[in-house]
Amino acid sequence: MLIFLPAFTPPAISASNLLRHVLSPFRSYLSFYRSEQLTRTGSGEDRAMSCLGASPNRAFQLQQNPLTGKSEWIVIEEDDAHAEEEAPVAYSSLLASTSYIDMLNDCRRNRAFRLAIQKTVTAPCHVLDIGAGTGLLSMMVARAMKESGGGREAKVSACESYLPMGKLMRRVLRANGMETKVKLFHKRSDELQVGVDLDSRASMLVSEILDSELLGEGLIPTLQHAHDMLLTTNAKTVPYRATIYGQLVESAFLWKLHDLHSNEVRASDGIRLSPDCSEKIIHVKPQQYAMHINSLCSEIRLLSELFKIFEFDFWKRPDSYGESEMWLKPIEDGTVHAVVTWWVLQLDGEGSIFYSTAPNWIDTSKFEGVDYWCDHWKQCIWFIPGEGLPIFKDTNIPFKAVHNATNISYFLRGDKDTAIYSFSSVDCHLFLSPERLGIYGEKDIRSAFLTAVKNALQRLKVSPLCVVADDSILLTILAASLSKTSKIISSGHGFQGKGYAYLQAISGANGFSMDRIQVLSKRVSTLPLDDSQRKIDMFMAEPFYYGKEGMLPWQNLLFWKHRTILDPILSKDAVILPSKGILKVCGMYLPDLWRSRRCLEEIEGFDHSIANEILGACGNLPCSLRGTCLPYFVWQCGEIKELSDVFSIMDFKFSEPLHECHGKISIKFSKPGICHGLVLWIDWVLDEENSIVISTGPVNRYWKQGVNLLSKPVGVDVGTSMEIQASFDASNGELTVDSLFPL
Repeated sequence: MLIFLPAFTPPAISASNLLRHVLSPFRSYLSFYRSEQLTRTGSGEDRAMSCLGASPNRAFQLQQNPLTGKSEWIVIEEDDAHAEEEAPVAYSSLLASTSYIDMLNDCRRNRAFRLAIQKTVTAPCHVLDIGAGTGLLSMMVARAMKESGGGREAKVSACESYLPMGKLMRRVLRANGMETKVKLFHKRSDELQVGVDLDSRASMLVSEILDSELLGEGLIPTLQHAHDMLLTTNAKTVPYRATIYGQLVESAFLWKLHDLHSNEVRASDGIRLSPDCSEKIIHVKPQQYAMHINSLCSEIRLLSELFKIFEFDFWKRPDSYGESEMWLKPIEDGTVHAVVTWWVLQLDGEGSIFYSTAPNWIDTSKFEGVDYWCDHWKQCIWFIPGEGLPIFKDTNIPFKAVHNATNISYFLRGDKDTAIYSFSSVDCHLFLSPERLGIYGEKDIRSAFLTAVKNALQRLKVSPLCVVADDSILLTILAASLSKTSKIISSGHGFQGKGYAYLQAISGANGFSMDRIQVLSKRVSTLPLDDSQRKIDMFMAEPFYYGKEGMLPWQNLLFWKHRTILDPILSKDAVILPSKGILKVCGMYLPDLWRSRRCLEEIEGFDHSIANEILGACGNLPCSLRGTCLPYFVWQCGEIKELSDVFSIMDFKFSEPLHECHGKISIKFSKPGICHGLVLWIDWVLDEENSIVISTGPVNRYWKQGVNLLSKPVGVDVGTSMEIQASFDASNGELTVDSLFPL
């Protein structure tokens, strides 16, 4: 099959693109192939690819085995009505890691849309639902029109481009007797044509094409196309308007997530990933980052009152570009490290029904229940570059916001480092995630790596060959800096060819020359296995930084597979770093997370129980079903409490080739309370003496943990025990966890 990449301007993006940021980029690479067009999401904009042999009723989704790095296409057919009655087990794995179930469990959201739809639908009309999901809004509209005396004029057209979700929607419609009331199209909204798909333009639009930033799922291009091609003049809309608000904040933790240079200077260890030069060469991407900011309330100083940034009206065609400039008056002296933003939906035209994603410190009297935790919408963070911007009370500062079709950027007076974001064409600059920059700037973590690498190099021969199995710049620099005779082969495939240029740019500051370093554009497992290849003396990796991308901790073991492939060319006494991984577990109180993933029943009067298995419900599951283990930053999961001590289940011994692992333990609870689930992570032992350990548990906020929610919350007392059994499948990197409270 040939795939061509034409020049492309992003079209209207349907709400199915919500999957872009809630599906794990590693468990499910989102690549939808249908109607002679392959639309890839995941980078913030859509790219169309012309393909051969496409079918209008077929979709292809790309999934990757995290342990082997290999990908495979899953073919999804639009089955007939009888086939759809059977639970599509294959689709469960595609949808279970999304936040659809969290969204459907959001009672505030559901109630607000129901009230707004009932208020807006006053007579039979033609309503278009873009990005219909399970069809909840479409069914609300159909019911409202029936109650208003709907006749032939009453029509509900729904488009849902993601075929697995569209298939689920058909089943939900059928379960609620709505299959004849709602006409479903497996298309993006910009593929719909009046006179071909739709009999006429719609006089009302309902949609929820929103992400935490508001614009990232294509709100603007979708509304533009809808108003141009699909809606009547002065069409009604639900929602009616969205308003973005912001606030300037000071936070040491947020500062650590983006200012690597200042933090590594404070580490005083002599290693420089971001050396002192006219331009910093390692950064976070200039974009907004979704985060549950409420979890940082005690660590944040508010430096300004809230201010309105942009307002977007759904009922009229939006502009692709806009600017907002204002003077902000600080309320405290301090240093601005970030801009915190959120949005408020006005769902009805009169302004009586609202939904807000505001943080908890905002007055809740105006917007109902803003402290209600949900995971599908968060607040957003925009980092102020460098050490931040010093400001003084009652001294006004200019603030500017700019939006394009899909995102928003912010600028403050004195924000001189903003200019660094124009260097995208400079080969030596690297963009890393905030969590990874935080890891690299953390003194204790750097010290652990430095000590482990130094001790290992001292035991090796004069000119050791060191292989860095992933694109860890820290390990590469340590191996080159701590041994003046070492030879290093480093995988730089994750940096798209910029790895060598970056290392060359910082080599002088770290005292090594590039003639000892080879940077691969491919994975290290491609090294030749014949006699011509020199034996590897030290095999290193930083396998756990991938956790920030949405992978479970035990899916971060691709380096173990590479180590196994390269076993024939490892020296007899080769050092493997880390030497071991220890799977840890803790029983925890997680009421907010459990509620967000519980089984669906009736949602505003519509039965959604048929969607539970497919969408990955965890709470209130029947005994015959096992809940999905999902990755979360547990510290951001609302109210949390550890109820047990931390226990070790099993070891992953990286000194040995990849193999299956099993473990069984009995944990005892040390505190009374309600246990909602098990939190699992890996502690990484860097050295063979087991003296240098980096933990990725909930107390360390740079990594995600795996959460296995119980089917039903269980009350526990001090001394209550639970049996836990775990098995690691070496063929696919999956971990099976079973838990049982003894009778």
